[in-house]
Amino acid sequence: MEDHLHIITGHYGSGKTEFAVNLALSFADAGLTPLLADLDIVNPYFCSREQKGRLTARGVRVVLPCGGGADVPAVNPEVSALLERGVCGVMDVGGDPAGARVLGRFAQRIYGIEHELLCVVNFSRPETNTPEKAEDYLRQIERSARLSVTGLVNNTHLCGDTTREDVRRGARLAKALSSATGIPIQYHAFDARLSSGMRLPQKTLFPMDIVMKKPWETDIEQTGK
Repeated sequence: MEDHLHIITGHYGSGKTEFAVNLALSFADAGLTPLLADLDIVNPYFCSREQKGRLTARGVRVVLPCGGGADVPAVNPEVSALLERGVCGVMDVGGDPAGARVLGRFAQRIYGIEHELLCVVNFSRPETNTPEKAEDYLRQIERSARLSVTGLVNNTHLCGDTTREDVRRGARLAKALSSATGIPIQYHAFDARLSSGMRLPQKTLFPMDIVMKKPWETDIEQTGK
């Protein structure tokens, strides 16, 4: 069911913000009116707030940290709108246990509504390159958030050098992580250019338009140099 709260977390470099932005856009494309809250207030290097123009143009309402686009450690009171029943909400939460701590203040209210807490895993990152390391990190997030992870997102990638085999390797490791934890794999996320011949369960495939760019990549796109 899409009309509930979708909380997205994961290690720095997992691509959780890319996934959160694309998830919100997919809901908008399906005719919903999603709210995306940027709660990554601890280490805001790649932030969903950077895509506010793209998101609002596609029908996504964006809730920024207090102070507009400023990188300040303050949660916007408008986040409460995502905690109402029947709201299609996406929370982009900080990518480490400290960042996940912001969920603790909302935990009791979250328990009372339909929600999912998705942990995005990139098995190409040294900190999460085995199921054991990924589980340890996942459990740290759960303790900080005071919530249980309900689904896994395999987003194994090497940025622009990612191949289908990288994604499939991540799928095999995600399956091992799922077996060890009992947490199901909800999505295999990947660059849409790799869509053909992925050979993974169709219902789990989540092709993405890569919108989160490094500053120098954005400069190249704009100048052609």
